[in-house]
Amino acid sequence: MRVVVTGGAGFLGSHLCEALVARGDRVACVDNFASGRAENLLGLRDAGQGFSLIRADAVAGLDVDGPVDAVVHLASLASPPEYLRWPLETLLAGSRGTEAALELAGRHGARFVLASTSEVYGDPLVHPQREDYWGNVNPVGPRSVYDEAKRFAEALTMAHVRTRSLDGGIVRIFNTYGPRLRPADGRVVSTFVVQALAGEPLTLYGDGNQTRSFCYVDDLVAGLVAMVDATGVAGPVNLGNPAERSVRELAALVLALTGSSSPLSYLPLPVDDPVRRRPDIAQAALLLGWAPSVPLEEGLSRTVRWFRERGPGHDAPP
Repeated sequence: MRVVVTGGAGFLGSHLCEALVARGDRVACVDNFASGRAENLLGLRDAGQGFSLIRADAVAGLDVDGPVDAVVHLASLASPPEYLRWPLETLLAGSRGTEAALELAGRHGARFVLASTSEVYGDPLVHPQREDYWGNVNPVGPRSVYDEAKRFAEALTMAHVRTRSLDGGIVRIFNTYGPRLRPADGRVVSTFVVQALAGEPLTLYGDGNQTRSFCYVDDLVAGLVAMVDATGVAGPVNLGNPAERSVRELAALVLALTGSSSPLSYLPLPVDDPVRRRPDIAQAALLLGWAPSVPLEEGLSRTVRWFRERGPGHDAPP
């Protein structure tokens, strides 16, 4: 197939591009490099005609030459500091950017996959979270620019599926980590690893007992690829690791793996920060034959090794 991946130079997008090229697909990566990095694509420089890079902003529309068999829409600022800094851009990526990606898929009769997020569940009142749970989202809080952008993108996708016969599907991605996370992106795994390697205090919010479910990037990408291939499956489908861990447990693991003696530092809990987060992945198993396989300890070891090899200050501008 020829697959268009918006946001393909980002953390998750670059891994997806590599996985698709490795199995023989041709990939057109579209990115405006607002948060994506050229260095993430270095592993694709020998892909020849199997990979092409289009520097463009999906919000302004998508015009991709040649055949298109599938479109995977990942383009969005996804780290809290960035979407809080660029709220209007985040909302536009979820609205106009999604519309442009849907229109591209529609013009080519292509499979469309929307990368949505567990943030559509907000601070959930149901645990674990199943796809039929509608969520507990504050529509006017500071996090709403990301949460509601993704919720709107889901509604827009389903409207195209219902009214335009689009072969579209939605995945809701839970916390994902691994190599190529940016040091300053504000996500808890990269933050802890960078702080531990630098001997700085690990920053925890609240009492640190809030839980997350951490999925290694290779597992998550395998789920995305399965959704691309799952013609006719609309979802939404949760993708994540159901092994629930507290943030304090994660901090202890990072300290053990890095050998760091960094202390823990506690700060007030951010507004609308979810207390518990864990996916029910029964639908992913049933519809995609997918389940994660990399334990947190192993995935964290690989991630720590990657950060060690690059040293401090590798979060270069695009």
